[in-house]
Amino acid sequence: QVRLMESGGGSVQAGGSLRLSCTARGYSSVTNCMGWFPQAPGKEREGGAAMGTYGRRTTFYADSVQGRFTISRDNAGSTVYLEMNSLNPEDTAMYFCAFESLAQCGDDWYDSARYNYWGQGTQVTVSS
Repeated sequence: QVRLMESGGGSVQAGGSLRLSCTARGYSSVTNCMGWFPQAPGKEREGGAAMGTYGRRTTFYADSVQGRFTISRDNAGSTVYLEMNSLNPEDTAMYFCAFESLAQCGDDWYDSARYNYWGQGTQVTVSS
């Protein structure tokens, strides 16, 4: 059973920055895809960013965060980070970490149905 532990959420003013972390435990597959899915109040969970492992450390971003957010993983591949800059109130959401085992991220990385495991979420609130 894969467990995902998120941290780093909080409240900031518009223009500020936050860094989210998510550490995966209990997995055996070195091939996996990890991503961040924000869910704003009253809206569906949507793909924010994703990144694969090892030779396929390709990164994927939603248009809404491209150029402002950066996803990365540590050398061991067990922790994924989301560096969020130039935050605006529209970024306010619960951010969920997602993990898909035995597969690299692909063109459908934004599809929440492909992920096997989810974290509890960490709240990000941006005030104007």
